[in-house]
Amino acid sequence: MDKKDTSWGNVAGWYDELLENKDGTYQQDVILPNLKRLINPQKGEKILDIACGQGYFSRFLDEAGAQVTGADIAKELIGIARIHSPKTISFEVAPADALTFAQDNSFDKALIVLALQNIENLQGAIKEAHRALKSGGTFHIVLNHPAFRVPKASSWEWDEKNKKQYRRIDAYMSDMKHQIEMNPGAQKENEKKFTVSFHRPLQVYFKALTKAGFVVSRLEEWVSNKESNPGPRAREENRIRKEIPMFLMLEAKKI
Repeated sequence: MDKKDTSWGNVAGWYDELLENKDGTYQQDVILPNLKRLINPQKGEKILDIACGQGYFSRFLDEAGAQVTGADIAKELIGIARIHSPKTISFEVAPADALTFAQDNSFDKALIVLALQNIENLQGAIKEAHRALKSGGTFHIVLNHPAFRVPKASSWEWDEKNKKQYRRIDAYMSDMKHQIEMNPGAQKENEKKFTVSFHRPLQVYFKALTKAGFVVSRLEEWVSNKESNPGPRAREENRIRKEIPMFLMLEAKKI
């Protein structure tokens, strides 16, 4: 696949509907509150939202008074972002590994949320974030947890003998690339939406950050906010959700 291509342009409308018109999403209830706490945007700070999609996270940064620039490879998503967002946010069509609009050492903070796992040129994307950040600037990365959410190689399983739910992991150390169906409930073939996801073990992210000139300054793991409907397995399902994190946050500083 051409690194300049994107699989998310084809699902722009579906993704926008998911984030903007549905309550209880991970983005709304788990990721956004944590990012507000960690990024702590200040008035006048220049913040770069890489692979910003339709600007969902860009807007909370803008509301805090930051000078926000969002970039995404999908022109369809950028078009939606411009409709949803105030004119104070600047949006650019650009891949994460070629942020040509961004001057060197020009941003105080940067973020990439649930997108680095969908980018083939990992090192290029991280290198570009480093170039655009000022010395001492922070880079916040949110991922589907690589240790527990391995595309097509992890699942929830039930131990009938012990009445326990557990997370099954069939692969971890191998780099993998998979086409992922984003709306498995779709009944018709022409309604199904697909994207591409890359699995990489944790050490790959740490090595890429170090090679680019970052030092990892914080790591957090976030659990699901979901609750099971009443039933014989509900108590155990709710318990294990609090033990197995679904998301990983890495904060890195430019040195």
